Amino acid sequence: MTVLTSKLSQTIKKDLAFLYNRVNQEIYGTGVKKQRIETFDDRVIIFAQHKRVQALQMLSRNFHHLTISVDSALIVEFKSHLKGLIEDALHLKVKTILKDYDPVTEEACTIIYFEE
Repeated sequence: MTVLTSKLSQTIKKDLAFLYNRVNQEIYGTGVKKQRIETFDDRVIIFAQHKRVQALQMLSRNFHHLTISVDSALIVEFKSHLKGLIEDALHLKVKTILKDYDPVTEEACTIIYFEE
């Protein structure tokens, strides 16, 4: 039996969209522009378009390596916070969260693996 049954899939998608946006607001001070969520057995993939933090956009012109490090650190914090919220609010055990973000296009992809 899969963690994300078909009848719960829509509810889980809605809840995950809310939690993802909430974490984004808490960390970056703004919500995502748009997001699409797909479910596959014990995995969820979130495709999102973000709004780049203005200060990081300015720094990236002359301090590109610094902003890469800051982006990486923020992603680690994002994943940790999202995992905690999912486990607390949805009572689903998260195995791991993988995330990547492209500051040029402001597109992100997040994969959430749930324990079976």
